[in-house]
Amino acid sequence: MRYCDHTMHTRDSHTNAITLLPVTAGLWLAYVLALLVIDRLFYVRPIFPPWYYLINASDALVVLGLAGWPQGRAWLGRACVPLVIGLLSVVPVLMAQMVLMWLPPSPSGGPDAMLVRTMPLLVMALVLTAWQYGWRMVIAFSGGMAVLTLGLHLFFFRPGGPSLLPPITVVIMQTISFLVVGYFISTLMRQIQRQQAALAQANAQLTDYAATLEDLTISRERNRMARELHDTLAHTLSALSVQLETTSAYWEVDPAAAERMLATALSVTRSGLQETRRALKSLRASPLDDLGLAQALRQIATETAARANLHLNLQVPERLPALAAAVEQCLYRVAQEAVANVAHHANAQTLTVQLQVNGSITLRVCDDGCGFTPQQTELAGHFGMAGMRERVQLVGGTLSITSQPGQGTTVQLTMKETTHEGADLR
Repeated sequence: MRYCDHTMHTRDSHTNAITLLPVTAGLWLAYVLALLVIDRLFYVRPIFPPWYYLINASDALVVLGLAGWPQGRAWLGRACVPLVIGLLSVVPVLMAQMVLMWLPPSPSGGPDAMLVRTMPLLVMALVLTAWQYGWRMVIAFSGGMAVLTLGLHLFFFRPGGPSLLPPITVVIMQTISFLVVGYFISTLMRQIQRQQAALAQANAQLTDYAATLEDLTISRERNRMARELHDTLAHTLSALSVQLETTSAYWEVDPAAAERMLATALSVTRSGLQETRRALKSLRASPLDDLGLAQALRQIATETAARANLHLNLQVPERLPALAAAVEQCLYRVAQEAVANVAHHANAQTLTVQLQVNGSITLRVCDDGCGFTPQQTELAGHFGMAGMRERVQLVGGTLSITSQPGQGTTVQLTMKETTHEGADLR
């Protein structure tokens, strides 16, 4: 894995260095043109011979051609960037030495002046080296330029000619400058590479998190569907099974009673079919999107009370603040489950639905029905109560279910108010 990462990193660095070639060639041509204009305007006698400008411009055009010729870069492969670095560094140093031999001694043609004129090209070569190869190659590049420059001065040195002290001083200054600049560039590149690696790792973690969140969302939706089916098909089929068994037992003994039981079973079947259709419609539709939380709560309370012939005590504000989507969904689903339980199990006369939003959120669903023992019901594994608790826990709320046999039931949900601009709890 490390080898693969290193190979990928080298390939990326190479690609980044290649993208610098058009900029390098453009700066090179602009620099040669600027030198030509300055020399013609400010010096009576030309400092550089015409071939100096011609060779520099030709080298820049070669680099520009490589930048726009993918087949040529592919043919050169990894030698492309070293070739450009050599054209930027070795060729100007050689030409500078030849110009020093061609020009008579003068302040404008001395080693320090030539260093100033060739420095921009050498700096561009240094940038490419640090960008592509790092700090070690910066050291090698700086030392190589120093050896090449001193070697040329020694090769062309003649006894009685100009002293070697100025060229040596210039080479030392150049080498120190290259090392300092190259160190900062290579350090910057390392920081960029670390940031890119950290970003790639973060992207991989985000991808894993998104996959996990998708699986969790699917699991939650399956649980919700299980709760809906539990409140419709399970109840209906259970009641129908009891009715049919009783009908079968009475068929031979009391045919009239069996017929009445069969009619009741048909009624239960039709009611269960309606409840199933309602549940499927609820799964497909989105009442919160269509009506908003307040109207959606009013609708399910009104419809349930009418269907179960209950007296309704409804206390839901006309307008509510913009709550987080997950909070609204939780409030709606808990209320839907609670009022459905009242209709199916409570045998109540009155249904009370209250919602208060004032710094905190309180949803209360009460009935005056037969009641039950919550601990025993939860231990029996009923999906409805477990589903409500799961929903409330997901949004950081608390759910309390208070009930005793013969004394009705109160389901209360409380949580801190979370507006739509707050954190997304989904």
